[in-house]
Amino acid sequence: MTNPRRITLYHAPRTRSSGILTLLEELGADYELRTLDTKAGEQRAPAFLSVNPLGKVPAIVHGDVVVTEQAAIVIYLADLYPEAKLAPALDDPLRGPYLRWLVLYGSAFEPAIVDHAMKRDPGPPAMSPYGSYDAVMEMLTAQLRKGPYLFGKRFTAADILWATALGWTTGFKLVPPNLELLRYVERFRTRSAVARAEAIDERLNRQLDGEIETRTG
Repeated sequence: MTNPRRITLYHAPRTRSSGILTLLEELGADYELRTLDTKAGEQRAPAFLSVNPLGKVPAIVHGDVVVTEQAAIVIYLADLYPEAKLAPALDDPLRGPYLRWLVLYGSAFEPAIVDHAMKRDPGPPAMSPYGSYDAVMEMLTAQLRKGPYLFGKRFTAADILWATALGWTTGFKLVPPNLELLRYVERFRTRSAVARAEAIDERLNRQLDGEIETRTG
């Protein structure tokens, strides 16, 4: 059953919210975009801080429901559109691993790559949320060897979160682009929903660049 209420995505092109845009396209969801110009600081304006006090995208509004944080939004949207079959059902044995890998992204992967990029130690084992950078990357690479997706042949919303993230982290050399990661990202980018989301982001970027030129010209 498709929920009739339109989803509003607060979005900035070519940021973490691009993965949620791709997910909405993959789901065939009814949605509208509220584009934020981060160069102009719109993510810090009171209008958006009332949605997410942290001033971060993505954020979605669905009726009276506000959801922030990438993994939470992925879980919410994939469950909202069960007919798309991007989320294992509650009684599916894959449900637990699916949730694990969604939460692992924000709780372990991002902290690990940020600390690694900043050349910071992870902290004492009892305080570190991820253990070590090498352990995180070895676990991820081992999972992707089961390919073609995170859970073998089954494509899920978790792949949208991870493949989108690995696209920009390998691109910025925050993550070493080993063969498993590169093939995974390349495979993901052949999906039509990815191409549609990238085209939307490109159009939004051109619009925002035009607005900047108008303000400064």
